[in-house]
Amino acid sequence: MLVAAGIFLSRIAGLVRDRVFAHYFGNSAAADAFRAAMRIPNFLQNLFGEGVLSASFIPVYAGLRARDQQQEARRVAGAVFALLAVVSSVLVLLGVAAAPILIDVIAPGFHGPKRELTISLVRILFPGAGLLVMSAWCLGILNSHRRFLLSYSVPVLWNLAIIAGLLAAGATSTQEHLAVVAAWASVAGSALQFVAQLPAVLALLQGLQPTFNLALEGVQTVLRNFVPVFISRGVVQLSAYIDSLLASLLPDGAVSGLAYAQTIYLLPVSLFGMAVSASELPEMSSATGTSEEVASHLRTRLQSGLRRIAFFIIPSAVLFATLGDVVAGAIYISGKFTRADAIYVWAILAGSAIGLLASTAGRLNASAFYALKDTRTPLRFAIIRVAATTILGYLAAVPLPPVLFIDQKWGVAGLTASAGISGWIEFVLLRRALAQRIGPIPSQGKYAARLWAAALAAAASGYAIRSVLPGMHPILTAAATLVPFAGVYLALCGPENWPGRRGLRR
Repeated sequence: MLVAAGIFLSRIAGLVRDRVFAHYFGNSAAADAFRAAMRIPNFLQNLFGEGVLSASFIPVYAGLRARDQQQEARRVAGAVFALLAVVSSVLVLLGVAAAPILIDVIAPGFHGPKRELTISLVRILFPGAGLLVMSAWCLGILNSHRRFLLSYSVPVLWNLAIIAGLLAAGATSTQEHLAVVAAWASVAGSALQFVAQLPAVLALLQGLQPTFNLALEGVQTVLRNFVPVFISRGVVQLSAYIDSLLASLLPDGAVSGLAYAQTIYLLPVSLFGMAVSASELPEMSSATGTSEEVASHLRTRLQSGLRRIAFFIIPSAVLFATLGDVVAGAIYISGKFTRADAIYVWAILAGSAIGLLASTAGRLNASAFYALKDTRTPLRFAIIRVAATTILGYLAAVPLPPVLFIDQKWGVAGLTASAGISGWIEFVLLRRALAQRIGPIPSQGKYAARLWAAALAAAASGYAIRSVLPGMHPILTAAATLVPFAGVYLALCGPENWPGRRGLRR
């Protein structure tokens, strides 16, 4: 719940940031440039940041603490800090120098002023990505000590910095200049995010002693685990960049539309998928005893976590597919962002809904492998998922729209739909392999069926209400539609199935 609370605060701040961004940029070429530029340095953050450190560092650090080897845990933390600082600094310098090459690889559809603006933005944003890598190291320490709220709420500072920059310069700047201002604000926010966590981390570690002691057994374990997870994250990021590359080949607005939809799509993923996975990883990593005792502990944690995820993710997927225009309209319609843009984002959200449950539940299954210090199995399945996403995404985005006699811009919805199908393939593979390691995980079929039925009935009620509403402000429309949706869903599920009654207590 603390992870979810922190993520909720940061995601709400992110929604406000995107609303302000949409007000000034809409679905323009400058919006495409900024969104594409954000993806490139984020590659560095995602490779070396939260996901990789959570999988490779937390199991080792938390395991040492569970065995009361506090001094060794501190030495491992200092060595990992030093390695990250050096490697991320070198990669930041290389990224700034190679920005034109990166743009040609990632967004080959960008030309002229749009390409030049994107290059400038990438060079500004890369140092901020390096700071966020170090912020992720802080998160690893805090999570291992069960200090979840601070680590997951500090991104609020990053969002607030960008919001402040947009509001300060938005009224007097061109879109191109405002994009540059937002990029510098992002770097400032990255610094704030790192500095805000540092005092608490230093207190937990009783000081910090950076060292390049690679001989420590814990450091060697982190490095062994790091490589497969690094490659796995690289494969996942490759999938995201393939989406961005294909979107750059579509008409103006495709890249920014994809980014707007992802902000909404990632809200339940973060609140319910990441929150459960992040809080369960140190718990699963701290399991001790015989192999059967560890396996039993993991099965219990997985069953509880999957119930919590399903309870929230299933209605989210149904909501995106049936009432996504209401959600997008409430968040974004303002200034240059119109009703037509909201419908465009809805189509992309509907495609994302296909794999929403698979991607969030897959995170928890992968965390179980990481707790077992097995980072190679998730890597194999991630490669399969990315290969499927690439093939299906290209077919759905590029050749399919003309065959169906629809505008090429709608191909971006095919990208998210193909990613969802591929996510289910990965989930099935992960679950089957995990059952072979720790034994079968009890089926949640009846429970999930009840949730799906309740969510579909809730969507029907929300859709009926929207159809009779008079024209009014998008936020009021959302309140009048989504509140009954939530009420019907909770009532039909029954209090006995609410996570607070069973899953969260367990």
